[in-house]
Amino acid sequence: MVQSECRLLRGLLGIICLLPVCICAEPDLCVSLKAIRTNLNATLRRRFMKMNFPINYTIQVHYEEVFRLRNISRLNMSIDEPLQQRDLQDLWLWISHQGIKRVLRVLPERHPTRTKYLSNLENLFRRFEEVYNQKNPRDEERVLPERIDNIWERLTDQDYEGWKSVTPKSILDNCYRTMLCLFKECFSKEDDNYDYCKVLNWSNGTKTT
Repeated sequence: MVQSECRLLRGLLGIICLLPVCICAEPDLCVSLKAIRTNLNATLRRRFMKMNFPINYTIQVHYEEVFRLRNISRLNMSIDEPLQQRDLQDLWLWISHQGIKRVLRVLPERHPTRTKYLSNLENLFRRFEEVYNQKNPRDEERVLPERIDNIWERLTDQDYEGWKSVTPKSILDNCYRTMLCLFKECFSKEDDNYDYCKVLNWSNGTKTT
């Protein structure tokens, strides 16, 4: 009897000791985002997404894949169907990852932007997406606001022909700025007084790195 209780006690102590390890090992959304931010700094965007392409080079994306701070402001303006932050974050993740894939499709296998930059960035997005989906399980019963649902329909419609020409660098510029706006809880400690969602702040060039 005493031996059984000792074994049980040792088992419980083992589980308790493992709890902090399990908690620390839990994927951290902000850690993944900060890794993406590091790879989206202005120097790397300029070197690999502008200098490595011909002057005035553009690729074709859907209108809805040009996702700027102004788009976020407009989507948030309606009071009839209030948005959840998750709605905009879902859009950001899909559009940003899709933009990287579109650039990769036009690059030769040995292009330096592919081998030295974008392939790694896409891997970071894949890891972030896994963490994001773990922490934000989808509610299949929730009805999306109409304006968000319309965007998703156009984004996923294979026959949709609303195309726009954009530079490769602008895809990552928009990705970077909207990321800081939509996930500002991960970055606000660095500058608590700065509003990443204000278009004017970016227009003044005060936060472009």
